[in-house]
Amino acid sequence: MPTKLPQGDDSAARLLLVDRDPASGSAIAVSLAESLAFPPRLVSAANGRQAAEMLRMGQFDVVLIDLSSVGDLAGDAEEAVARLVRLAAGALAIVLSDGGSVSSAVAAMRAGAHDFIAKPLSGSAFVARIGELAQRHGKARALTMEARSADGRRDFCGFVGVSSQMQFVYQQIERIAPSTAPVFITGESGTGKEVCAEALHTRGPRANKRFVAINCAAIPRDLLESELFGVVRGAFTGAHEDRKGAAELAHGGTLFLDEIGEMDLSLQAKLLRFLQTGSVSRVGEASERPVDVRVVCATNRNPMQLIADRSFREDLFYRLHVLPIHLPPLRQRPADILVLARHFLASYAAEEGKVFSGFSSDTANLLVAREWPGNVRQLQNLVRRLVVMVDGGEITAEMVTAADIETRALSNTLTEQPPVDRRQSILPMWRQEQRIIEDAIASFSGNIALAAAALELSPSTIYRKRQSWAEIEANRRGAA
Repeated sequence: MPTKLPQGDDSAARLLLVDRDPASGSAIAVSLAESLAFPPRLVSAANGRQAAEMLRMGQFDVVLIDLSSVGDLAGDAEEAVARLVRLAAGALAIVLSDGGSVSSAVAAMRAGAHDFIAKPLSGSAFVARIGELAQRHGKARALTMEARSADGRRDFCGFVGVSSQMQFVYQQIERIAPSTAPVFITGESGTGKEVCAEALHTRGPRANKRFVAINCAAIPRDLLESELFGVVRGAFTGAHEDRKGAAELAHGGTLFLDEIGEMDLSLQAKLLRFLQTGSVSRVGEASERPVDVRVVCATNRNPMQLIADRSFREDLFYRLHVLPIHLPPLRQRPADILVLARHFLASYAAEEGKVFSGFSSDTANLLVAREWPGNVRQLQNLVRRLVVMVDGGEITAEMVTAADIETRALSNTLTEQPPVDRRQSILPMWRQEQRIIEDAIASFSGNIALAAAALELSPSTIYRKRQSWAEIEANRRGAA
């Protein structure tokens, strides 16, 4: 009877090595330990018969078969490899050989192996090859065998990821953070652009000062200038007091301009002057105030296309695009999918007071095979929904499918209503803004400070808007 398979971290990849030479097995184990961020659970079998018994006892993610060690399983080595490949269904099957002849490679591939590699193995190159094969053949568990970078970091300043792409991003942030030059972050929605901006701030010399973020797409265009540069009393209706803008509030620290591609062209010109002079003029004020900030901006759109469409100033782009950072979409770094999913599962399980054992192998394959158009945010939302919906235990593929069906059903319910002419029900912008703010205040039992924090506004902004609404209502009553 074969010995019981060794127990260990279920999140680690499981690797079966079929090699009759103990020294060869030890060398491979050492090479993998040196090259992997998270070493796999390595099980050895001296011959094909032992390997077959091991495969019947448990599931493996990668099976390495030394061609000269499996001749005892059948009279023919090719037949022996074919049998092991069948038993190792779901795993990457890789044949190893000292000779590396073309005929051996052809025989191995004919037997169903995913690859043929000549010995001795180079740790980092071998792990990179496993990553390529895992993506090509959809073997999700094998993707946890991710090559170690300089320090093999699993997380960094709010990011979670072990892929080579994320290791490169970590290195970029460390190199760029000490500088005062502007940073231009690009990446699809949900890739973590604000996390990147905060990391640049916390790793830099301005960490003890304020980090002020402003979303250029979330603020009405006629209000964005005053939110960015400030306003003096009486500059326009509702401006009842002097107020600092985001640039002044970030003095000495970092100003993060998210979705800068949505900024109006006229304001882009004023932003360019601010970058050139290092001073701001509040709305309604003639004098300038010196401001010392590091500017970090981000967009989920192609900046060169924005320039071609004449919706973004080319001179402003080159003023901002000094230190670029691109955040890759999740589909381009599949090695991070399971790492992120497990991280979110542990975090939300603790938050909900539940216990989960992890994801089944089918679930892992399902998650890695997805495109994830919403990137990390979409994966995060899915895992949170699963934690809420499921009582605990192992997350299965059926649970994921059920969560998707419910989400799509809700989406269809919201989108498949018969068309209605809503033109008569459209409210003025100030009225819609009033409804949003008043609803937020009601949600916090009248606490304006808490409502302002939830809406990412200053309490004084809410007071000014309320006064402005009262004046509009009074004017309307007078006209009536």
